Amino acid sequence: MATQFRDYYETLGVGKTATPDEIRSAYRKLARKYHPDVAKDKKAGEEKIKEINEAYEVLSDPEKRKKYDQLGEAWERGEYPGATPGGAPEGWSYQQAPFGEGVEFHFGGTGFSDFFETFFGTRRAYGAAPDFGFEGATTRRQRKRDVEADMMVTLSEALHGSTRMITLQRTAEPGQKSKTETYKVKIPAGIREGQRIRLAGQGENGGDLFLRISFQKHPEFRWQEADLYYDLDLAPWEAVLGCSVNIPTLDGHAKLKVPAGTVSGATFRLANLGLSKSEGGRGNLYAVVRIVVPTEASVSERKLWEELAKTSTFNPRE
Repeated sequence: MATQFRDYYETLGVGKTATPDEIRSAYRKLARKYHPDVAKDKKAGEEKIKEINEAYEVLSDPEKRKKYDQLGEAWERGEYPGATPGGAPEGWSYQQAPFGEGVEFHFGGTGFSDFFETFFGTRRAYGAAPDFGFEGATTRRQRKRDVEADMMVTLSEALHGSTRMITLQRTAEPGQKSKTETYKVKIPAGIREGQRIRLAGQGENGGDLFLRISFQKHPEFRWQEADLYYDLDLAPWEAVLGCSVNIPTLDGHAKLKVPAGTVSGATFRLANLGLSKSEGGRGNLYAVVRIVVPTEASVSERKLWEELAKTSTFNPRE
């Protein structure tokens, strides 16, 4: 089964020279638009958000983006798909059958496309070497192998748990029919990034199938272990005078009172609103203040700023 190239830059609507800030801004705008909670067409929103998240997963990571750019150039030269001698960019080891042994595995419902799994995922098969008996080596089909693939879960799924329907298509050797199987996978509440869910006996020839958990990027939050971080944008007058704001959380919203005289970089802790801790309980949500200055001002606004500049005794350089 041929792997189709995905244009992640087109998905996010940015150019190939886009800065990390431009990529993040484009992602947040699209993620908010197509999030299933707000999209008019829920099903279309779910599919679109998968594409957006996958594109951001690659383009927001400097190493993945570098590899992707190299891959795109090679693809345009007609050197992909296929493992042609000398055709792969530096650092690549693409194979037509990523699991070897004449069998390919294609997943559905994991949150990742075949393109991502082939070039960026951990999808692989591994297991026992063939036995050697009186009749010689056993056939390839008799080898018991475990299969591993990535599965993307949302932060909400990681916190509260969920159930997913996963499909696994085994593309057999020429002349044999492909086989597609569907599994109901339970994602336990409190699962951690990097953990694996084991489906016993569902690998190759009696081996196991492992789904390695990867957290989906979020338009509002960053995370470090069990703690979440939210960039709280404030207008200059909000920081000076103080204000009350609603902070998004994985459970809904929380109200935060910002005191007068708050400076950029100030951090406010909202206890027990993070992800689950391995030892029990939850981490914290931290709101990190960013003072946002308007890039344009109306005539009346400019007059007010000019008046403030004349009357204020504040000088940040003193």
